[in-house]
Amino acid sequence: MGILNVTPDSFSDGGRFFSVDDAVAGAETLRAEGADVIDVGGESTRPQGATPVDAAEECRRVLPVIAEIRRRFPDAVISVDTVKAEVAEAALAAGAAIVNDVSGFRLDERMADVCAGASAGVVLMHSRGGVRDMATFAHAQYGADVAGEVLAELVPRAEAAELAGVRHDAIALDPGIGFSKRSEHSLAVLADLPRLVDAGYPVMVGVSRKRFVGEITGVGAAADRVHGTTGANVMALALGARIFRVHDVAAARHALDVGWAILQRELTG
Repeated sequence: MGILNVTPDSFSDGGRFFSVDDAVAGAETLRAEGADVIDVGGESTRPQGATPVDAAEECRRVLPVIAEIRRRFPDAVISVDTVKAEVAEAALAAGAAIVNDVSGFRLDERMADVCAGASAGVVLMHSRGGVRDMATFAHAQYGADVAGEVLAELVPRAEAAELAGVRHDAIALDPGIGFSKRSEHSLAVLADLPRLVDAGYPVMVGVSRKRFVGEITGVGAAADRVHGTTGANVMALALGARIFRVHDVAAARHALDVGWAILQRELTG
């Protein structure tokens, strides 16, 4: 899943794709590098002072981009990264097929009904708090079993989505690496990914350029954390993750293809 942020303030690429032409060119590059899904987002949840935007502004940012990607690349699989049912509904009508909700359907009670009505795929991510603070440490309080707490909060969101009519096979779970988690919490969740896989849904991870990668490697600039990101993605693959949300698609695609070939060889003997 290639990240396409059409925002002025995302944590590592804010402003790069803040016009329709630039965004569509970015989508073309992501596809050429091997992205299977283009994830279009119009509201930043960056750790440093994320500013919520209203639904009208978010729609103004994402809808022309989604519509033009659909026109230019009819076979593209598009997801919309939003916590608002109004935005999700409009994006699905414009050509998106997946809703990637970083609140796990917590922040808008209509989201499950909208996704069920459109037969959309959904990604439910674990987080705490709202848009302003979910990527900070404001809610990063855990006991000894971090993965257990994440599961206890995230799996009921998936079950509620199913009760609302979202198909089981249309749901993926994201443990929310770096969201309401310090580095030690993110590492604990990644190490325990098999427990999340055992919940019975495909698992997506979003480790790309995250703070914990920088803390481990000593790389301060988010855009320079590609090598650390690659290491985290390959380990997540080995531990059961199957969807990877990334900025640097080519690096991820090559590394994960090689890792997958090795895993398949191991499984088949």
